[in-house]
Amino acid sequence: MNERAFAPLPADIDLPAVEREILARWKAADVFRRSLERTADGPRWGFFEGPPTANGKPGAHHVEARVFKDLFPRFKTMKGHHVERRAGWDCHGLPVELAVEKELGFTKKQDIEAYGIAEFNARCRESALRNVADFAAMTERMGYWVDLDNAYLTMAPSYVESVWWSLKQIFDKGLLVEDHRVTPYCPRDETPLSDHEVAQGYQDDVDPSVTVRFPLTSGPWAGANLLAWTTTPWTLPSNTAVAVHPEATYVLAELDGERIVTAEPLLPEKAQPLERLSGRELAGSTYQRPLDLVPLSSFGDDAFTVLTADYVTTDSGTGIVHLSPAFGAEDLAVAREHGLPVVNPIGVDGHFLAEVPLVGGRFFRDANESVIAELEARGLLAAHEPYPHSYPHCWRCGTALIYYALPSWFIRTTAIKDRLVAENEATDWHPAHIKHGRYGAWLNNNVDWALSRNRFWGTPLPIWRCAEDHLTCVGSLRELSTVAGQDLKDLDPHRPFVDKISFPCPDCGGEARRVPQVVDVWYDSGSMPFAQWGAPHRDVEQFEASYPAQYICEGIDQTRGWFYSMMTVGTLVFDKSSYETVLCLGLILDAEGRKMSKHLGNILDPFELFDRYGADAVRWLMLAGGSPWVDRRVGDDALSEIVRKVLLTYWNAASFLLRYADLAGWRPGRPVTERHVLDRWLLAELHGVVADVDAALEDFDSAGAGRRLAAFIDDLSNWYIRRSRRRFWQAEPSAMATLLETLDVLTRLLAPFVPFVTDYLWQHLHADADSVHLASWPSAADLPDDPALVAQMRQVRDLVELGRSTRAANKIRTRQPLARAMVHAPGFAEIGPDLRQQIAEELNVRTVEPMTTDLVKVTVKPNFRVLGKRFGPRMRRLAQAIAAAGAPVDGTLTVTLDGETITLGGDDLVLTEQPRAGWAVTTVNGTSVALDLELDEELTQSGLARDAVRLVQDTRKGMGLAIADRIRLWWTSDRPEVAAALRTHRELLADEVLAVEVAEGTGDGDPVSFAELGLTVWLAPV
Repeated sequence: MNERAFAPLPADIDLPAVEREILARWKAADVFRRSLERTADGPRWGFFEGPPTANGKPGAHHVEARVFKDLFPRFKTMKGHHVERRAGWDCHGLPVELAVEKELGFTKKQDIEAYGIAEFNARCRESALRNVADFAAMTERMGYWVDLDNAYLTMAPSYVESVWWSLKQIFDKGLLVEDHRVTPYCPRDETPLSDHEVAQGYQDDVDPSVTVRFPLTSGPWAGANLLAWTTTPWTLPSNTAVAVHPEATYVLAELDGERIVTAEPLLPEKAQPLERLSGRELAGSTYQRPLDLVPLSSFGDDAFTVLTADYVTTDSGTGIVHLSPAFGAEDLAVAREHGLPVVNPIGVDGHFLAEVPLVGGRFFRDANESVIAELEARGLLAAHEPYPHSYPHCWRCGTALIYYALPSWFIRTTAIKDRLVAENEATDWHPAHIKHGRYGAWLNNNVDWALSRNRFWGTPLPIWRCAEDHLTCVGSLRELSTVAGQDLKDLDPHRPFVDKISFPCPDCGGEARRVPQVVDVWYDSGSMPFAQWGAPHRDVEQFEASYPAQYICEGIDQTRGWFYSMMTVGTLVFDKSSYETVLCLGLILDAEGRKMSKHLGNILDPFELFDRYGADAVRWLMLAGGSPWVDRRVGDDALSEIVRKVLLTYWNAASFLLRYADLAGWRPGRPVTERHVLDRWLLAELHGVVADVDAALEDFDSAGAGRRLAAFIDDLSNWYIRRSRRRFWQAEPSAMATLLETLDVLTRLLAPFVPFVTDYLWQHLHADADSVHLASWPSAADLPDDPALVAQMRQVRDLVELGRSTRAANKIRTRQPLARAMVHAPGFAEIGPDLRQQIAEELNVRTVEPMTTDLVKVTVKPNFRVLGKRFGPRMRRLAQAIAAAGAPVDGTLTVTLDGETITLGGDDLVLTEQPRAGWAVTTVNGTSVALDLELDEELTQSGLARDAVRLVQDTRKGMGLAIADRIRLWWTSDRPEVAAALRTHRELLADEVLAVEVAEGTGDGDPVSFAELGLTVWLAPV
């Protein structure tokens, strides 16, 4: 450090321009690649990129996820870890299909089939990558270092082959099965959904709830009406049974002349109970179904029967459930147990079949009104009221879902529930409550994964079936070539091309053809840890070196999406989750706190934000604007504040050093132990900052790290530099060295957060240095640790704030010196003269001393409002004891009442301080600062001189003089006391305003007058 070369900073700062310059440097020097090469032999730290679908434009929410994906890999890389960061694009699935359907004007699946699957999928292939260039531009502009040149595509043949291989592993374990189940189903897209997809599409709706009469035709209570409650009146035409709980008590009661039956806890208040039976005793009774719109020729008149089912509850409704097996999983299970038919009058498009009376051709939910009207006309509607609740909609197209019985392929995830729970226990969740809360509850209620989709653009399910129902699962194109007896290695493994491949069934020799479904796109996404490499068919070493990842990150809405599919696929195939740590992110809101959406028109263009405030400001808002999982607002005010308080303050600190280092030349500073107390404090404070930021980032707490850094930047500028200005003006080497050492460490700490401005300033602080992103992460062990000094400086600053408030309360000008300040504070005696001098200079007093006992008279009174509740009739005697006890010690007072020793403090007492005449005192939490307000002639003159200094400094700024420019100064004053003050303090005036000459009298140039001092000055640059 004996010789330093500094590159001066430009006079004007344009953060977006700085960022564009740094981007050009990164490209020219290939800094990202070099950072990877630099750590090639270091320990691996795995990161998986959750692929976005690039058929839509990038938005601010994409920026959020990407900055968190960038921060921690940058941090780990600077610590010497090798972090592969491979980009990827999610290409399959309904998002792409729906976009293409909209472009083509299609409204149903039949439109696609008429158009041609090959042609439609070709359009999907193009659409899937339509906005890759925009995503890449945003990724680059925001400084997210990820390998875009070798990005994986989920539609690539090698990726699809890997997915096939994994499905074959699951099939061979007996966990991939076909079943006829009631499944969440989108009638617009005509395909089932998995439960983790359903969980992402709930909306608040209001449906009708009805209580319906089911007249009993036989049994102990024949002639009475069973009352069944439902929120799906549209299912009543397909009713096949009624269920009660076998152990519940049911009551025959009379209500307004009608005999009704409900569960006992749910009997209406006005009903008069007549008889009681258990559900088991009521079972076997027959009833007349309320609507006979769907003919059931196989049923006799008494075929509709009361059954028992354990899932029936008696905590809401009536405790009696009507069964419609085609539209409820539990209903279907009961129907299968009792051999009941599955009545389904609704087509795959969600509309009632045309031949069904009353509701034919209507969308299922739209039939409610007609069904209710018919029930009322038949005298079967006992009650009808709105029922607000959360109802599932398709997470992609927004259509209301229907639970619908149809054949689907399932992965039996329930069979590995215990393994999933164990893997979850081993996972580090941020926030921690997700592990056993949102996600843990999801796993505990796990259902089998509905894997298949009756769609077109997706990974085809690799299962072939013959007429004898033998199944063959294929794990690669090579394997398919073998069974088909032809070379298919170049086959496009998508529909319709793979649909055309048939082969002799290995079991019976009959023709085997592929089942028509494609795979849930979430399975594609969950396969990325191995499929991105094409493993195990290729690049096995790369896969094994990267599995599992140490870190993944996405929005909190992916808890039941990508986070679930990644853990589940990994556990199914490798018996180990794909990741060890997961960070959940909150939503991005507009400035008014509304979720950003196209509907509200409040989506912010990330490129506009970058061009207005700089990407670093946007990054800081995302990373440090609150805990990662907390929703955050993005708006002009928040970003402007970040630029002003964080980025520009940091920039100005570096600019301050470079300005004076360039003027004075560089000389090495003394050893730290011999430096000024402010230098020693700053480096000790920096020691704590390094330790705290490192620990926070290791714990994925970007907000905690950001708060610590922002506070330190403020300390650096508004305490250290402000308190050290005169030392920099005098080019003191230790001050220069301390500030450079601090900025060196601070820049490295900030680099993962704000990569552009840090790299720009790094290369000005170290003119011969490479990028800061090729530097090592700082170590607290390399900095002096002095917790006692840090604590004392904290107390010094608290005392300064208390003293300033005392000045303000008594309207004492800041520039008016005072004789002395007195302090009462715990530990003040240990504060040495150098720190006391800091207090004196900040408060503009001559001396700082411990407070004497006679300075303040303290009057103590009881707080009757607080103590009266506790002591009641003894309160009068307690007040007398307090009055006789004298002053409290350290804020507490001990008295004796009726022989009982009582210690009082805090809100128990009302303390009034009366300082000695000529003094002002402020006390907070047992700490007091007193100021001597009496002014002698010398103090008055000094105050006037300092007022003159301020006015001359303002004049310098108005003339556009640089901070280090020297001047000549002439002055006159028509106020004798001002003139006397300036004559007495001539050297102070010269030093403060950098005047090489100060003369009384008129000077050259235009005069500037200040009426408040009767002062006129002339300034001339040297």
